[in-house]
Amino acid sequence: MNASEIKEITVMSSIDLSAEKSLFYFPPGKEGTVPLVVGLHTWSAERHNQVKAMLPLCQKRDWALLLPEFRGPNLTTNPRAKQACASRLAKQDIMDALDWTLKQHAIDENNVFLVGGSGGGHMALMMAAYAPARFRGISAWCPITDLAAWHGQNAKYAPHIEACCGGKPGAAPEVDKEYCDRSPLFQTAAMTNANLSVHHGRFDKSVPYSHTMRLAAEIEKLGAKNFFFEIFDGSHEIRCETAFQWFDKLVQPDANSAKKLTR
Repeated sequence: MNASEIKEITVMSSIDLSAEKSLFYFPPGKEGTVPLVVGLHTWSAERHNQVKAMLPLCQKRDWALLLPEFRGPNLTTNPRAKQACASRLAKQDIMDALDWTLKQHAIDENNVFLVGGSGGGHMALMMAAYAPARFRGISAWCPITDLAAWHGQNAKYAPHIEACCGGKPGAAPEVDKEYCDRSPLFQTAAMTNANLSVHHGRFDKSVPYSHTMRLAAEIEKLGAKNFFFEIFDGSHEIRCETAFQWFDKLVQPDANSAKKLTR
């Protein structure tokens, strides 16, 4: 891995005009358009979080990589915690960074993929509802799908969830609305338009796999045609190689070919 080939970019938010940072890699010497992977950081991290895991996989394939920060970690130590954790600002930060990348570099818009685990899996699902048509495939791993439920399940993260949502569940109607608006479980109708793959470890001690089971039940009730999920023999982990292997199957070799989804 040559991490020196990744660079920092700054993109202005289309909502509040703030300067938001991301990391970007484009394969050197590559001619023509290339696929792009948008990688999302975990709950407690920022834009550098997935460089070691995702950059080698993109370099191996001659793909581009975008690592947005979307307002930083979902922690009490982040002064912008309320702007993080799948707020409208955070979701739009990802889209603004993507739009900037498409304008500035030779990216095949038909082959843009999204992947994240844990807090990044949570955000990947929220993006599946926010902009499902913009991604050829979305891979979410061990995601939090219900913030209010997780608040009661993991005491370590409860204060951080409160910092993002403005208080404890039940504190006030406006606080409960924040919990709902930031939880993928309550955005499933919009997710049915995404090509979505969700994975969760059976022995996950941080985020119970019931989060994915509940989400899957709701999505399948709605008759989603391009939804897949698995409960695998593992823990709280993101298996990037598996995600990229799925992306390999979805790549369209020609930008003008039919947008047929395959598995």
